[in-house]
Amino acid sequence: MKPKMKRILDRIHQFNVSNMAELNYGLDSNIVYDALVVAPGWKPSKIIKDNSFKVTTLAVHSYISGFLVEKEGMKIAWIQISSSASNLLDHLTLTAELKYKKLIFVGAVGALTDKFNVGDICTPSYSIAGVFANAYLEEDIKNYRPFGTVKPDEEYVDRVIDSAKSSGITLNKASVYCTDSIALEYYHLDEIKKFNTDLIEMETSTFYLLADLLEVPAIALLVVSDNSAAGHPLVGRDEKLQEKYNYGRSVIIPELVFKIAQET
Repeated sequence: MKPKMKRILDRIHQFNVSNMAELNYGLDSNIVYDALVVAPGWKPSKIIKDNSFKVTTLAVHSYISGFLVEKEGMKIAWIQISSSASNLLDHLTLTAELKYKKLIFVGAVGALTDKFNVGDICTPSYSIAGVFANAYLEEDIKNYRPFGTVKPDEEYVDRVIDSAKSSGITLNKASVYCTDSIALEYYHLDEIKKFNTDLIEMETSTFYLLADLLEVPAIALLVVSDNSAAGHPLVGRDEKLQEKYNYGRSVIIPELVFKIAQET
């Protein structure tokens, strides 16, 4: 991890115990996990339908849970958190106490254009940080300017896209706007669309800022859940759209997670 991440962790430990990842998620700091998955709202025990995966529940709290997902000798740590950049900021920061080779974000995303359909799998080409949680990664929170552009490691993302393609999976690069509110994004939708992004969700700008500090290969996998341009709602999907969404979430995402964990 970068020195700044070490300073952040040391400051947390100054006022708290030093095994917070174990207490919160049940994950062992002595194990080197093949990957760590962070998932707002998604428990692996709920979305993974393939019986070749073994899912062990390690810790359950009101808003967060920890799991171990195993397949063919791979050990994948999985933390289910609440939605929002602030939740991801807190809970992914604590995983700096752990050891893992890859970092994977999985979640839902709304489409802002007709280029993407419900059930499509996307990964950010960049994220616009329309969130305020990222201010707390600054040395001085008063210096924070929202709406900046956050980019992933493009070389690593392209490698994952090529690997997915070799397995017959289309992983689309798309630009993302990150919002602090799902309900209120509709009130500001015309403003948000002026950023000319393809997608909208809450956490990926924060995810990639932390991935840079953690110095771990990282990628976000996003399943399109709704499309405001096409009139496909987030709540109240018809049966056909629900099937497409479920297939992307429960079949393609687990397959990609396992493939990423396997690769060196």
